[in-house]
Amino acid sequence: MIGISKLYCGTVEPSDVLRYGREGKPLPSHLLQFAADKKPVVVWNCTRRCNLRCVHCYSKSADRQYGGELATDQGLAMLEDLARFGVPVVLFSGGEPLMRPNLDVLIRRTVALRMRAVLSTNGTLIDQPTADRLRGLALSYVGISLDGLQEVNDAFRGVPGAFQRALEGVRHCRQAGIKVGLRFTITRRNVGEIDGLFRLVHEEEVPRICFYHLVYAGRGAALRQEDLDHEATRRAVDRILDRTAELHAEGRPTEVLTVDNHCDGPYLYMRMLREGRARAPDVLRLLRMNGGNSSGVGIGCVSWDGAVHADQFWRHLAFGNVRERPFSEIWTDLANPLMAQLKDRRPHLKGRCATCRFLDACGGNFRVRAEAATGDLWMPDPACYLTDDEIAAEAALPRE
Repeated sequence: MIGISKLYCGTVEPSDVLRYGREGKPLPSHLLQFAADKKPVVVWNCTRRCNLRCVHCYSKSADRQYGGELATDQGLAMLEDLARFGVPVVLFSGGEPLMRPNLDVLIRRTVALRMRAVLSTNGTLIDQPTADRLRGLALSYVGISLDGLQEVNDAFRGVPGAFQRALEGVRHCRQAGIKVGLRFTITRRNVGEIDGLFRLVHEEEVPRICFYHLVYAGRGAALRQEDLDHEATRRAVDRILDRTAELHAEGRPTEVLTVDNHCDGPYLYMRMLREGRARAPDVLRLLRMNGGNSSGVGIGCVSWDGAVHADQFWRHLAFGNVRERPFSEIWTDLANPLMAQLKDRRPHLKGRCATCRFLDACGGNFRVRAEAATGDLWMPDPACYLTDDEIAAEAALPRE
């Protein structure tokens, strides 16, 4: 996760993070990505069922009942363990989490255990009574997925009217006083919608938007040929940077992030160097604090059936199951070779990743995407759009 507005528009400085000693527990939520003691943000796919049929769904969800989902008492026991372990955030996802029975009980317990509760939803089920109910649960944030304006989004979502219902969900959240933001996955078929989403954020006064790069998992694996090529990705990231800067210049400090391609950080840094910005060294310092990809370290996933994954896209490999062992034990068990490798990945990276000068700021990018493309999870991530010259070890970087 790269905080475009934080870094490019200067809304966060290294001193803001160091004031808290980089310790995760006291850090405000907008600074958690810079913590040194990274306890994982846990994505809990609390149900697989979903009322939409999204073409890029990593969980291949459908509108039907699935067996084997964690019962409420099992979920509550897991939340107790996560709290003892020091997990700062539980992100309730799906499927569509609002279709999960007893979701309110689980969210309420998460907050009572002093963890932040976040909801990742398609937004179509959030009418005003639902928004008012969610407000009473003290959610930290609700992220609503929109992958374009009406026609494009509805084609992505597989259900006519999904855009309008999601937009109404955004409005209901804002009326209820819930912090809400948009989530947008970039592909060839919707990259032209970026400006439209920025207009929507402006018009609806939405305080946050996240742009996700495509990951080749679940139904998203079939969209691999629709991923942007490197030049198109650079143009898309530049457009996001330009529009973010315009919003901030207008006095609208919208929080803008990109997700799932950690070379966005070094790319932003090099752009700031080209523009002669004095803050560029501070941005590189923050990127190093962030550390880039943290699958298996700073982010983890518990599936609907209790399986523990390195992140929400790595469905084909589980480290264990919370029905059998606590998450905290599974997460710290370095007897699992892959878990140990993810926590110390530098010796295992191959190709140009192994010698990249930005490795401590990128973390080797997305391993599951490298595996999907090459069959070897330690090969370079094919979505890295930096050139060999840009990442060459001979190019000097500022010292700490």
